[in-house]
Amino acid sequence: MNNFTFYSPTFFSFGKDAEQQAGDLVKRFGGSKVLIHYGGGSVVRSGLLGRVKASLDDAGVPYVELGGVKPNPRSGLVYEGIELCRREDVDFVLAVGGGSTIDSSKAIAAGVIYDGDFWDFYSGKYIEKALPVGTILTIAAAGSEGSPDSVITNENGMFKRGATGDAIRPKFSILNPALTQTLPAYQTACGITDIMAHLYERYLTNTAEVEVTDRMIEALLLTMIHEGPRVIENPDHYDARANIMWAGMMAHNNSCGVGRSQDWNSHNIEHELSALYDCAHGAGLAVTMPAVFTYVMNHDVMRFAQIAVRVWGCQMDFAHPEATAKAGIEALRHFLISIGMPKNFAELGAKEEDIPKLVDVLCNGDGRPGSISGFVTLNEQDCAKIYQLMV
Repeated sequence: MNNFTFYSPTFFSFGKDAEQQAGDLVKRFGGSKVLIHYGGGSVVRSGLLGRVKASLDDAGVPYVELGGVKPNPRSGLVYEGIELCRREDVDFVLAVGGGSTIDSSKAIAAGVIYDGDFWDFYSGKYIEKALPVGTILTIAAAGSEGSPDSVITNENGMFKRGATGDAIRPKFSILNPALTQTLPAYQTACGITDIMAHLYERYLTNTAEVEVTDRMIEALLLTMIHEGPRVIENPDHYDARANIMWAGMMAHNNSCGVGRSQDWNSHNIEHELSALYDCAHGAGLAVTMPAVFTYVMNHDVMRFAQIAVRVWGCQMDFAHPEATAKAGIEALRHFLISIGMPKNFAELGAKEEDIPKLVDVLCNGDGRPGSISGFVTLNEQDCAKIYQLMV
């Protein structure tokens, strides 16, 4: 295990009707004027936005609003939010929605007090200062409610890139599993896939002797395998929703990733798909992960065999561990298909003829050096072959 530091100060309020605490929590964490940031009409139609406003009114906290966040959140709205916050002297950003809304809120919070272009943070600059952020989560997926990370798509070039910094870890996050019960099955399945991807990206490590975090990741994956089908079958299953929601946070606040190298190549490869085709991130990951894992499996066959045995219940073939490793990858693929995820380019809406464009942006766009690095370093030829496996 490698040396590490870990700082995760987010205050969590979990359970039914927890959104009614929004006003008091904003005041508790220093907010005196709030930007309420949200996406489309669902938070309005459900009454959630009205309840949040009522809570802020009761607490005597003034606010301004900015809706319009889209899946795969865009830079244009971030710039608009930065200008609005500066003009209105906002000192706290409250995200009401899923991972896209939270990521957009974090970008705004970082950009408001930064003299340069906020995109500097999505080009490698560490976020050291930001306005405080709070979240009210409506979909279990991205884990942004507990993480120091944010992903934004730059409309100038359609680069989808990430930023990080403990300054953008939410000060508080309100997690009410009942808010996720109205989600369509497809969105729920996309969230489950994203959670599992966050766990796999940490499991694929080149660091030895990381048994504690290996076992934590395996336990969370087993939880998703158990709860996923239950919630797809019965969307109103509160306890299944609750377990998935907390697993989503645990999967991405990095408690499972400390002291070990991590991968993130599957995410990088998928980002180009969701940037170009505007597909759901989880759906893109469902197609991407099995292809990436198949391509890199021989880098450490025993790691793939280990997760196949411990998580998917595969029989260990000591004479041919690659057979066990392949069986685990196939088990993942079949599970994702079983909950309604796409299995190839055609079902995702991607096109084989776009592979050269995808590879170029992935490996060379926005200053990248012709490759991406993680569990394995992948060059342009490698990435083209991985995309081809998805066709």
